[in-house]
Amino acid sequence: MKTLLNRRRTLTTDGIAHLVRVDRDRSAPLAAIADGPSREAAPAPPEPPVERAVRPVTTLHPMPAMPSQQNGRVAHFADPADIEWMVEEGALTPFRVFRAFDYSVSLLFHAKELKYYVALYQDGSPWRALKANDLDSAQGIFHQFELQAMRLADGQTRRAQLEAQNEQLTKMIAQSEAQVEQLRKALQRSATHEQAVTSRQHQTRREVAQLEAQRVAAQAQLNKVHRQIHQLDLAAHDGVPHLTNR
Repeated sequence: MKTLLNRRRTLTTDGIAHLVRVDRDRSAPLAAIADGPSREAAPAPPEPPVERAVRPVTTLHPMPAMPSQQNGRVAHFADPADIEWMVEEGALTPFRVFRAFDYSVSLLFHAKELKYYVALYQDGSPWRALKANDLDSAQGIFHQFELQAMRLADGQTRRAQLEAQNEQLTKMIAQSEAQVEQLRKALQRSATHEQAVTSRQHQTRREVAQLEAQRVAAQAQLNKVHRQIHQLDLAAHDGVPHLTNR
């Protein structure tokens, strides 16, 4: 503990107050500072020992050492124009390629620099590009670009599906309409034939009735002629004697 200074007034002939240094064992608490020269400070009682809380010691575990990357990054920006130029020069070897309609992703290897480039293409032109020092990091970037290309191509994917479905529905509608027309014509032909058959049946019945009437009339005429022949035959035989057979 710091040494406490006890202010004590000491009267002198010139009336000036002095500061008197008090040792640690003779220091008194601040509340017991003397107000006058006739009152001396009582010795301070010894302070009780302070018990400090014991904190548990944390066990240290070994941490795996991770290889540090430059600037803490596994990938860095690459100029798409440079990638396009290196592709034209044949300096890059494609490792993996993914394509979704107008978007494609290429994982390219630059053998001279031992670098890997991942580029996202739009309509055959590099749009975004990153480079990495190892293949694992480049494959992770390729997967992210692949997902991005799939999301970008979602509209075109849906459009292609809808176009195919609409084309199929159009064909089905045309086939159904052709079938309806075919059935309509078949029914029309059937109705025409049925009407013709019905008309023919009426005509046949009328002809049969006429023929039946003609037959009855002819039969009556024939019967009449037979009677006339019989009468004439009787009349012709009236003057001829009747001969009996012996």
